[in-house]
Amino acid sequence: MSLRKRSGKSHLPQDAGENAVSEKPKAVGEREVDPGIRPLHAASSLVDYSFILSLVLGGCCANVWAYEQLLNINPRIGSALTFSQTLFITIQTLPQFLTLSSSQQTLLPRLMPRQVPVRRWILQVLVHTTGSLLNNWAFAFRVPLSIQIVFRSAGQSSAVSMLFGYFFLERRYTPGQITSVFSVSVGVILTTLSRPSGPSKGSSEDYQYLIGICMLTISSLLTGVLGMLQELTYRTYGPCWREGVFYTHFLSLPIFLFLVPDIKQGLGSLSAPSSFSGHYIIMAGNLVTQLICVAGVNRLTSQVSSVSTNLVLTTRKAISLCFSVWWFGNGWNSQLGVGAMMVFVGSLLFTLQ
Repeated sequence: MSLRKRSGKSHLPQDAGENAVSEKPKAVGEREVDPGIRPLHAASSLVDYSFILSLVLGGCCANVWAYEQLLNINPRIGSALTFSQTLFITIQTLPQFLTLSSSQQTLLPRLMPRQVPVRRWILQVLVHTTGSLLNNWAFAFRVPLSIQIVFRSAGQSSAVSMLFGYFFLERRYTPGQITSVFSVSVGVILTTLSRPSGPSKGSSEDYQYLIGICMLTISSLLTGVLGMLQELTYRTYGPCWREGVFYTHFLSLPIFLFLVPDIKQGLGSLSAPSSFSGHYIIMAGNLVTQLICVAGVNRLTSQVSSVSTNLVLTTRKAISLCFSVWWFGNGWNSQLGVGAMMVFVGSLLFTLQ
């Protein structure tokens, strides 16, 4: 795995006395000796990378575990879970966008001036919120989380993202990338048709499963749309992803007013007398580990190449899939295994092209 900085600056700590030593005049004919990598610097770098990988692998995998645990408690908790995640991220990012008013008449803080007009965020809010809700609702329609993980792993290497990139972002793809996307698409189809075997399933359950798969498909389509909208926004207004994270969550809160009964039902299911505190602890764990996971991914992208980042994230998704099958007993068969492998390998090959 290529662990290199994206910028030209070294990520190793700088010794305050290094410059003074380097300015010492050298005798005529004296050869400069390359000190190489100092053991202390190498150890510091290794510890830093180990910490980042711990955040990504530990935080993200723990987040998936808490997520599936909540879905097993109540498969219809999707709306409450999406609302809780949206509110948590809004509260966590709000202080970065508040400023004190310069007027003497009020001491109340106000939002800082935006880098991007609010109208550019509105469409992204609708796309992001709808996609998140569909993802969290799919479990209620008997779609195992193992299949959801494979769907989400397609990511930027899906046929949807490629089509949007070709027609709207004027991207051109190599034969290798097209082959990789074909592999991912076939893998997703195999995974979808690999519904774990069990007792005889009636037509009602099959119909529910079909609805759940349609939800995931639409969510994947919306993910491609969101990625395109974000890229067009960043091209016009510069890199402002922090503002994007805040406003896509903050502006989506009014949408949940239409889902109040569903949210109450979901939160109420966590108040079971048998395990009142335990269920809310799992919910809190899901929110905190989500924050840890995002922080780890952001630090990873700032420290290593995009290829290395995708390698780590694909590995994390594979671990989450295996853990979900082992811990929660989600059905596993050869078709699911082949489909998942085609998605993971295809995604990696796409980033290597």
